[in-house]
Amino acid sequence: MKSAVTAVHVAVRDALADLAPGDRVLVACSGGPDSLALAAATAGLAGRYGWRAGAVVVDHGWSAAASAAGEQAAQTCRKLGLDPVELIAVDSSGPGGPEGAARTARYRALADAAQRHDAVAVLLGHTLDDQAETVLLGLARGSGARSLAGMAAVRGRYRRPLLGLPRSATVAACAGLDLSPWLDPANNDPAYARVRLRELAGQLERALGPGVVQALARTADLLRDDADALDAVAGELLVAADPDGTGKLDVRCLVAAPAAVRRRALLAAARAAGCPAGALSQRHAVALDALLRAGTGAADLPGGVRARLSAHSPDPRSGPADSLLALVFAGRRSA
Repeated sequence: MKSAVTAVHVAVRDALADLAPGDRVLVACSGGPDSLALAAATAGLAGRYGWRAGAVVVDHGWSAAASAAGEQAAQTCRKLGLDPVELIAVDSSGPGGPEGAARTARYRALADAAQRHDAVAVLLGHTLDDQAETVLLGLARGSGARSLAGMAAVRGRYRRPLLGLPRSATVAACAGLDLSPWLDPANNDPAYARVRLRELAGQLERALGPGVVQALARTADLLRDDADALDAVAGELLVAADPDGTGKLDVRCLVAAPAAVRRRALLAAARAAGCPAGALSQRHAVALDALLRAGTGAADLPGGVRARLSAHSPDPRSGPADSLLALVFAGRRSA
């Protein structure tokens, strides 16, 4: 247990090595073993390194028991010395299913809290097991490299210090620190995809031997590098296709690019036009690609966005004969 406590402390220390004394960090704490171990380690290290460490507990209002657990998590965070500690109730209804809507509401609450307190980092308690489950979910959905890349250790102000540690380490750390984490019954409810994935990961370990979880996490790391590189090239393609920033993408320039780069660029353009990122998928990229090949028509996208082909002239002095085919995204078409 002592080694688990040390492992969690080292992981948090290394993840926050760039922080300066006086920097504000917030821990997203649900009261479960992962986030509670993270909160305890952050509180202990904050005094040593001079950080100002607080916590945010999000109450999704799923049940009276869950709300009570949130209250208890907030009290535990205060006892650990974290300050401020905010307990924020959110509305978890909305598009994307229960899990997707809750995630959207949770991150909105965390972002608002970070802005209120001028936090340089928001710490999330995802572990190695969570990473493996994310990769398995992407495989089951037939996703591309970006989805299979899983969760990044650092994304903007969000950091995941425990991404290299197994879930068992956080459970052992809580026991070693005499903390009583809340064990959410939903974590054993097979109605949730994550619960079924957890069981699948265990079956893979039994069938293929130990190390499957670590291998899936390594796969995510490798694919994240590939996805980042392709996204960067796709960004360059968008600039090349619209050098003047008019919003009219030169079709000739797009079709000359490799499909993997072109489709990423098309999805990026759709997001910029107002499509919700979570609603876009490979089928939308394929539809936009088919539109380019057809050379005519339009495609309706999530969020009320329409992509259409039109003729345009790169030089105002040119005549109709010099016009080129352009892809144009129009945001939020009227009903």
